Amino acid sequence: MPRIARVTTRTGDSGETSLFGKGRVRKTDPRVVALGDLDEAQSALGLARASVPLAERDIVLELQRGLYRVMAEVATPSADLPRLRGRIDADAVASIDALIAGLRERAGVEGRFVVPGEDVPSATLDVARTVVRRAERSVVGLADATLVDGTHLVPWLNRLSDVVYLLARALESARTEASSAPPGRSPR
Repeated sequence: MPRIARVTTRTGDSGETSLFGKGRVRKTDPRVVALGDLDEAQSALGLARASVPLAERDIVLELQRGLYRVMAEVATPSADLPRLRGRIDADAVASIDALIAGLRERAGVEGRFVVPGEDVPSATLDVARTVVRRAERSVVGLADATLVDGTHLVPWLNRLSDVVYLLARALESARTEASSAPPGRSPR
């Protein structure tokens, strides 16, 4: 029988929480604030994943998995980083760059500002993008304060918001093509 996790531990009632490792910090600690922003980004991506077409759900799920690796690094004191199973590294940044290249071709992005809300899937992605940007700013602050190594975390988060933006535009583009196809013919 699986062990049921305790949801209410009462260990945070004094305004402190734990990072990955020993010791406790105030809930206002910059790492905890960044983790809150990253958690919100994770949830916004989850909402987006639930609303995008099935073909794109695996893309968003992989982004969420990468975001969990970011969260693990932010929550882990530098002395404990070797304990992590996976980290954001140069390969992770290269992978997200490859995803961007593929989406850029699909999206056909024009050099203009976009007003979000063309449809529900792209609008949820646009909300997720703005939350990711806030989380990125929090992690940049941690890197500036040398609380985390931003060498790969910051570029990966920067690219994450680009991917989410391009995916939203690709969905809008596909919708436009589908609605302009002659009757009886499917687009591309």
